[in-house]
Amino acid sequence: MASLKEVKTRINSVKKTLKITSAMKMVASAKLHRAQVAVGNMLPYQRRLNRILANFLNAELSIESPYVDHREVKRVALVAFSSNSSLCGAFNANVIKSLLQAVAEYRKLGQDNVLIFPIGKKVGDAVKRTGLQAQGAFLSLSDKPTYQEADALAQRLMGMYAAGEVDRVELIYHHFKSVGVQSLVRETYLPIDLEQLVAENKNDKPESNRLNDYIIEPSLEYLITRLIPMALSQKLYTASVDSNASEHAARTLAMQIATDNANDLIQDLTMEYNRSRQQAITNELLDIVGGSMK
Repeated sequence: MASLKEVKTRINSVKKTLKITSAMKMVASAKLHRAQVAVGNMLPYQRRLNRILANFLNAELSIESPYVDHREVKRVALVAFSSNSSLCGAFNANVIKSLLQAVAEYRKLGQDNVLIFPIGKKVGDAVKRTGLQAQGAFLSLSDKPTYQEADALAQRLMGMYAAGEVDRVELIYHHFKSVGVQSLVRETYLPIDLEQLVAENKNDKPESNRLNDYIIEPSLEYLITRLIPMALSQKLYTASVDSNASEHAARTLAMQIATDNANDLIQDLTMEYNRSRQQAITNELLDIVGGSMK
C-alpha cells in the first residue's frame, strides 16, 4: 500500500491536471461556439448555391466546363483537413488513417502521381513521416479558415485540373453534426458529378425547382460557367469551416472526458488516502494500548 505522502502527492498532481483540462474545455467550448455560428451561416449558403446550380442543370443544357470532364485517372490530388494541435481525441488519427488508405488505393499510379495537400500541422507531419511529398503547408486554413485562403487553394486545384496536371481531386475532412458526432467524409471534389448534384437536390420544395424564378443575363450557359468555379471555391471553404468546428467539438468532448476521469480518480485517491490514514491511526492506537498493558 502506498504511503500517505505518496497518495497526497498524487492527489495534488491530479488536481493540477484537472485545472488544465477544465480550462482547455472552456477554451475549446468558446471556440466551438464561434465555429458553430460560422458553420450555421455557411452551410445554408452552400446548399442554396448548389440548389441554384442544380436547378439550372435541370434544363438539360450542354455544359461546357473543364471541371466536369471525366477522364482516366493517372494523377490524383488528395486534400486532407486536420488540426494544428493535439488533445482532440481520434480526430487527427482518423483523418490520417483515411488519407493513408487513399494513398494505398492509388499506389499503383506511382508515388510521384499522388499529390498531397495537407491542411493542418498534424496531417502534414504524418505526410513527412511516410515519405510522401506535401504540396505546401496550409496551417492558417486549419486554425482560422478564411474564404480568401480557401479560394486561393481552390483556384490552384482548378487550374491544375483544367491543365491536365491532375485527373481527380478528393477531399478528406470531418463533417460537424453535433458536439458528440463528427463524421469523416471522403468525397470527390473534381471532376464535378453533375448527375449526383442534381440528384442531391431533387427532393427540394417544388417552388425551388422553377427556372421561372430567375431572370438570367446575359445567358444561362454563361452563368453556369461562372457558377461552377464559385461553387467549387465555396465548397472548399465550407469543408475547412466544417473541419474546424469538428476539431473544436472533438477537443471539447475529449477534455470533458479527461475532466470527468480526473474527478473520478481524485475521489478514488481520496478514499484510499482516508483508508490509509484511518489504518495508520488504528495501528498507533493498538500500539499505545498494547504498550500500556505490559
